[in-house]
Amino acid sequence: MAVPGRRNGFNEDDDEESNGIFEEQSLVVEETDTPPHLRDLSHAAQTGDLNALRLALDNLSGSIDEPLEDGDSALHLTCLYGHFGCAQLLLERGADLEAKDEDGAIPLHDACAGGFLEIVQLLLNRANDAEHIKRMLESVDSEGDTPLHHAARGEHADVIRLLLSNGASATKENLYGKTPAELPEHGTDARRLLEAATTAMAT
Repeated sequence: MAVPGRRNGFNEDDDEESNGIFEEQSLVVEETDTPPHLRDLSHAAQTGDLNALRLALDNLSGSIDEPLEDGDSALHLTCLYGHFGCAQLLLERGADLEAKDEDGAIPLHDACAGGFLEIVQLLLNRANDAEHIKRMLESVDSEGDTPLHHAARGEHADVIRLLLSNGASATKENLYGKTPAELPEHGTDARRLLEAATTAMAT
């Protein structure tokens, strides 16, 4: 994933981490490790410029899922930065819902980390069937995080509710032995939702 601050397992009392997505947004466009023939696509995906993205896709000579930077595809980037229209266009053009970045995350991880409810719903709606949705919800990154772990860490209650309603597991542990219910702060809606789901699964 191109953005720091989604690291796993433990809630750190670090303001820099909680603002990582927004701080990095102004820096990421300046990255130079993107291959020259993919820079227009990368820039449009990150900035949410729908017209520029359409033009970049029309002129694309390679795969729509080709890694742009840090292993992120264009769909990863639009999900990461919350550009719904761009994510929709990429899916219409055949972007892979289950493309993995260098950390093993799929675009759903990124949308959940950012709390982008409409994009999460879009991705789930694009899945072909219940088995496809299940596979996406159970997908883990290199640290054992599911998309629900990412939503829980960000305390995105609406996204958590949507994932749970689609069958996401509140009890799956990541590589640090943490379940999604252990990641939000005590007393938050996110924590209450996940603890209730964990209790329901135990009964």
